[in-house]
Amino acid sequence: MTASVRLRLSVLMLLEYFTWGAWYVTMGTYLITALKADAVQVGAAYANLSIAAIISPFFVGLIADRFFAAQKVLGVLHLAGAATLYLISGVQDFSSFWWLILLYTLLYMPTMSLANSISFRQMQDAGREFPSVRVFGTVGWILAGLLIGFAGVETTAATFRIAAASSLLLGIYSFFLPSSQPVKKEVRLSDILGLDALVLLKGRAYGIFFITAVAVCIPLAFYYSFTNPFLNHAGMANAAGKMTLGQVSEFLFMLLMPFLFSRLGVKRMLLLGMFCWILRYVLFAYGDSGAGAWMLYGGIALHGMCYDFFFVTGQIYTDRKAGDNIRNAAQGLITFATYGLGMLIGSYVSGFVAGRFSYLQTAVLHYDWRSIWLVPAAITGIFLLLFIFLFRDHDNQ
Repeated sequence: MTASVRLRLSVLMLLEYFTWGAWYVTMGTYLITALKADAVQVGAAYANLSIAAIISPFFVGLIADRFFAAQKVLGVLHLAGAATLYLISGVQDFSSFWWLILLYTLLYMPTMSLANSISFRQMQDAGREFPSVRVFGTVGWILAGLLIGFAGVETTAATFRIAAASSLLLGIYSFFLPSSQPVKKEVRLSDILGLDALVLLKGRAYGIFFITAVAVCIPLAFYYSFTNPFLNHAGMANAAGKMTLGQVSEFLFMLLMPFLFSRLGVKRMLLLGMFCWILRYVLFAYGDSGAGAWMLYGGIALHGMCYDFFFVTGQIYTDRKAGDNIRNAAQGLITFATYGLGMLIGSYVSGFVAGRFSYLQTAVLHYDWRSIWLVPAAITGIFLLLFIFLFRDHDNQ
């Protein structure tokens, strides 16, 4: 991979995750504050991203693998996404917001797997080269969080307008990315349904990984849906800006990924990521904005290990298992497992749990955050133990 291609792919990742980070982290706070939504509605709004992630593998498998160059599909999706985000910024009721955020996520979610597959197509050794490119996605998320936090707009619709501008820029930029032409021309029913990547599930090891990826993303939904409201309720000033500490951690560990990946292997990397998830939720459960503030910062900082060691490792593992003909569809499959099925279940579960541990006091809604955070800690612990005993892949240990 040449320096010029590396730079172009790095900018792609920066804009891809800036666009997402600009609205996603603070959406729960915005809904509770501006649209007066309850916990169940917040969970339902976040669930739309997962619904889109379930659908996107079929779209990517049909369009990008067979008919059109991936970078052109990426550009069209982001241009349409920019218009949708701008419309979202003007709605005043939850019902309209829910339908528009569903439309936007249907446009956005395919772009994640497309960005990955465009990058992998240019690489000879994904385990060594991908982390140094993907780390700029973390930079984009950090920049979005800092901008939103220091501008003081995390409770306003300005977050969606900022994301719309970024999506517009990325839509134009995508047409100038390295070409990723479709590989397969013959169209079969399995092609239309995007089923080619399901061949990966015939392998016992990948099947166990897939099931685990679904399961552990149930507790992950708690972090995405309720961390920002939790930190604001705990009294942390500039919560959105301080949450970027998690992406700083992600950036640092991303740089260490090639070193750690070659020495620890897939299984240990995945286990370490899951263990950090448990520790993060325990720290949130017992932390506060006073003497326990270090626990809140520690829980945020652990996000780097949680995300890199599970998600990035999973993407690389999936790419190793897939051939050239199903690379796009395979990345769509892992998106389906994580941000799709797992997060869909998790979004509703997190909303139900948060609602279950909420109560009215002097006409103000309060949350029992300790009880809320101990639930995902317990869920993750159960599946960590199962993964230890069930996962075996001698080629990728």
